[in-house]
Amino acid sequence: MNNKKLLCAALSAALLAGLLAGCGSTKQAAETDTAASSSPQAAVFQEGTEEIPLAAGIPAADDSTAVASGTSVEKNDKVVLDYSNAADGYVMLKYLGTNQKVKTQITGQSGVTYTYNQSLTGDYDIFVLSDGSGSYKISVFENISGTSYSTAVSYTINVTLKDEFAPFLRSNKYVNYSSATKVVAKAAELCADQTKTNGKIQAIYKYVISNYGYDYELAKTVKSGYIPDLDKDFASKKGICFDYAATMTAMLRSQGVPTKMVFGYTGSVYHAWINTWSSDTGWVTGSIYFNGKDWKLMDPTFASTAKSSAEIMKYIGNGANYTAKYIY
Repeated sequence: MNNKKLLCAALSAALLAGLLAGCGSTKQAAETDTAASSSPQAAVFQEGTEEIPLAAGIPAADDSTAVASGTSVEKNDKVVLDYSNAADGYVMLKYLGTNQKVKTQITGQSGVTYTYNQSLTGDYDIFVLSDGSGSYKISVFENISGTSYSTAVSYTINVTLKDEFAPFLRSNKYVNYSSATKVVAKAAELCADQTKTNGKIQAIYKYVISNYGYDYELAKTVKSGYIPDLDKDFASKKGICFDYAATMTAMLRSQGVPTKMVFGYTGSVYHAWINTWSSDTGWVTGSIYFNGKDWKLMDPTFASTAKSSAEIMKYIGNGANYTAKYIY
């Protein structure tokens, strides 16, 4: 990964507005941590002064924890799929067989297939339904040999979300937290006096980049299927780009800020970014992004501020500059 440097830039009054978050990865989002060699230049604009109200009706952190309610279940001798809370944007699946290499695939209405390494502990994995309402095909595959797999089970479920934010306010396999997770408690401490989206985003962003360091050793040895352990990251105060993104996403979600952790492309470069939502701006693409060197915070008021840079408004307004591949 080129430009692997400590992500410890100080929050300044002039915030880079910009392009994207992330660190490049392999085909399957978040499986490895290889960054892009370059990033397009971002325009600079001044931090907005307008405070943005929080979304109404956002669940508290305790309500964001996934549960297998047992009211809607499909199962056989190898797999249990609990989709009781699909309306809240997630399903839960556990593998009961003995195969040591198992994959779970989920395909929604976008046609994009999300491939996960299934946990083999007999515990539930939590999978996000990021394609919104519609039909989802959920399949589990067992390894035969090499890269060959056979189908253990395949189900199709129809989902009607309670609201569009449901998948992006809760824990899942890649952003795994609960009310007992230490970063959730830290987010509550940091945001105790913050009543606006803007203040919460800035408080959490400033804490993470000021206290966490880049884990170069992990970056050299990380293997396919890596998933951040947020409590471990909190204790060590270091991680790779995936750890940073998952930490920020968990903290923001636990504070009622709808947040998408997105992996995709800007041009031909693979990156990750974090989208946040408020009632004034809607979804802001790349509100927290990685420019190939440092993590930066975009002013979330830019889309509704007449003073915003014409250059950055032109870039952000062009959907062709952002191509989301995976959303968690």
